[in-house]
Amino acid sequence: MQAPAPFIRLVLWRHGQTVWNAEHRFQGQTDIDLDDTGMGQAERAARLLTALRPDAIISSDLRRAAATAAPLARLTGLEVSYDKDLRERYGGVWEGLTDKEIRERYPAAHAAWTPPEGETTAAVAQRAGAALERIAEAAPPGARVVVVSHGAAIRLGMSHLLGLPQDLWSILGPLANCSWSVVERRRERWRLLEHNAGTLPEPALSDDR
Repeated sequence: MQAPAPFIRLVLWRHGQTVWNAEHRFQGQTDIDLDDTGMGQAERAARLLTALRPDAIISSDLRRAAATAAPLARLTGLEVSYDKDLRERYGGVWEGLTDKEIRERYPAAHAAWTPPEGETTAAVAQRAGAALERIAEAAPPGARVVVVSHGAAIRLGMSHLLGLPQDLWSILGPLANCSWSVVERRRERWRLLEHNAGTLPEPALSDDR
């Protein structure tokens, strides 16, 4: 009997809630801490993710992602590695502004969802997708790797991995705070196994915060 093809599985985990999330502010790469709700979300989600028996944890180096990874590291005994290419989309002049302020001050850019002086959607997909590919290449066959990152970075990086054309990237809905998606590479092809799992308590209104 032929042995099963080796796989690589990535669990793409969005960070917990911050004050700016609660206020519907665009966070981007501004380094915001988790709030009390976010810390509780990370603790609860870590207990669930421990059951997946991860082999490694790799996180964005922004504080909200690192603090989300910490409970899982404590429960599993794994060390967290950090990768700056897992950071959220840089939002340029939008960072710190609320949704309402962005709509009022930058109506055309808001309609196109292109932050002035920020990263383009394609640039984020390439950066985050390349980071995920690099993580997968470094992992041994059969490994399960938890990747702690941000809403837009995960969604766009995952779209890159799955080979979706840009006009279909929006079919993957946003991730709620501290929820995750699971992708697997088998026979050199990626597939989506789960999306927005472990939602606490409801999906986010936008994933580019």
